[in-house]
Formats: sequence, C-alpha cells, structure tokens
Amino acid sequence: MNAIRLELEAREDAGLHPRAARSAASRRERTEKPSPVRTEFQRDRDRILHSKAFRRLKHKTQVFISPEGDHYRTRLTHTLELSQIARTIARALNLNEDLTEAIALGHDLGHTPFGHIGEAVLDGLCPGGFRHYEQSLRVVEKLENAGQGLNLTREVRDGILKHSKGQGEVIPRDRAMLPLTLEGQIVRLADMITYVNHDIDDAKRAGIIADSDIPESSRRLLGTKYAKRIDTIVIDVIDATLKNGLEAIATSPPVFAELLKLRAFLFRNVYSREERLVEKDKIREILLAIHAHVGRDPGSFISPFPENDTVATRTIDFIAGMTDNFALNLFQKISLPEYPR
Repeated sequence: MNAIRLELEAREDAGLHPRAARSAASRRERTEKPSPVRTEFQRDRDRILHSKAFRRLKHKTQVFISPEGDHYRTRLTHTLELSQIARTIARALNLNEDLTEAIALGHDLGHTPFGHIGEAVLDGLCPGGFRHYEQSLRVVEKLENAGQGLNLTREVRDGILKHSKGQGEVIPRDRAMLPLTLEGQIVRLADMITYVNHDIDDAKRAGIIADSDIPESSRRLLGTKYAKRIDTIVIDVIDATLKNGLEAIATSPPVFAELLKLRAFLFRNVYSREERLVEKDKIREILLAIHAHVGRDPGSFISPFPENDTVATRTIDFIAGMTDNFALNLFQKISLPEYPR
C-alpha cells in the first residue's frame, strides 16, 4: 500500500515546478508513521477539514452580522472561495495544490465571532493583544484534538501564520514576513483577492453600495462584474508570476494598484460605516459580559488544556472559538437567566 503514497510523491518530484514545495521533504514537530495512500500535505488538508474549528466557521461572521438573506458570505464560504482561487493559481503555476489548499482551509480557524469587530474587542481584553492569524496557529498547534493539536507540517503552519496583512503590505518589502513557500504566498494574496471581491458583492446585495460607487478606474481595468474582476486579477497574478520566473507570487503594477484601491474603498464605504460603529458597541457589550461571566466561574466553561496556559488565556480561547449564535445565546442566558418556577 505504501507504493501509492510513494507514487504520489514521485509525481510531485517529477511534475511540479522546481520551486514548488515537496511533501516528501516536509516534517512535523512530532514524528508520525507516514500514510500509505496520502502525502503529508494531503493529510494536513484532511485534518483541517475534519476539525471542529473548521465546522464552526459556518456560523462565524465574515462582514455582515446576522444578515437577513441566505446568500451573504460567512467565514466558511469565504474560506472555500479563497481555496478555489488559490488552487487555480497554484495549478496554473505548477505548484503544490495540496499544500495551497491546506493553508487556505486553515487560515481563518482562529477568527472570532462577529468578524473583525469581535477581534478588536478581544484585542483589548488580551494582555498581549489578539491577532486572528496567531490564534489560527494556536488552534492547530494546541487547541484542536483535546489539546494535542493537529501536528501539521511546518509549511502549512507557516502559511497559516503569515497569511494575514490587514491594512498593511500585501507583498511586504521585508522578505522575512513572507511565507516560506510560494504556495503560502499564493494564499496571502488570494485572501485579499477573495474578500475584496465578495465583500463588494455582499455590500451591493445589502444596498450599501451600487456599481456606480466602485472606482471608475477599477471598473475599467478589472471589469464591472464579480466573476470578471476575479478572472482578470487571477490571470494577471499567473502572468506576472510566470514573467518573474516564480521568484515570488506577484501582480502587475496596474492591477495591484486597483486591488489596493478597492480595499481602501471597502474600508471607507463598508467596514467603517456608521451602522458598523453601532454594531461594534453592541458586540463589545456582548463579549465583555461573556468575558466577565466566564471569569467568575471559569471551571464551568473553559477546557482544562493547554495545562501550562493561564485561565485568562484559556478564557480568550473559549470566546474566540465561539460562533456568533453561541455567543448570542450565552449572552441571553447571562442577561435573562431562567429561574425555577
């Protein structure tokens, strides 16, 4: 049976680009017996896909909190859309699609309930600050599998940790901030490609913006429709990366400028709208109440692992792992307790 895995590894070695990551060369922190039928990156992908944290993404906010409508993105659908875009780029560049998919599926496992508003609240509660990409790594290293973690390969863990850029540099000048692999670089760039485009789509659905509000230069260069914009950007990434000999995942300067322009447009017209500030106050009240309530009786809520971490840290783990619905239901129980009749 081991011949199946060896054949898959041989295909990688013979068929992938010289700069692609090879699963046979990868290592885990804890040595394990190899699978007879899957490569190491395939095992990582499957472990993430079957994790509890991954299942919870379906009830975590992307941008719009508890929207009335079935077609708004959640953290799970964002992850799946990102995975598709990243795999398309990896396949076209002859890079390791399994590694790309594993990083993409695991990149947001540490996201809080209520999206980036929830993250901002936990950032204020956590002494060292809270960053969802660090929490995603903590989930796969320490929290999943009853405190044993998933024991993922170094390449996947590195890609998860370095996928995020917030409002910072998408392609940092400091190369040390880039993922170790080209596959990780794909996910970092594809994350922005994905959310910029689907957040515009959702904001239009919500009536917050119209097509005419989108910068005219972006509509002219990238296209006026959701699918066309993604297609234009993805083809540009593939073309620009091939032109630089796969030294790094890149875009052409004009397309990159429009991508940054669209991100700034979203921060200005969607993420920072007055309605969002009202939501932020409500969410802050909910999460602060939960944090205080759990702090009064941690034994009834938080897990006994990781053993070497403080109760305060494990309380943050508990809240960060909540879905929106779980947090709302717990807040309701705290605010409106049921008394015996």
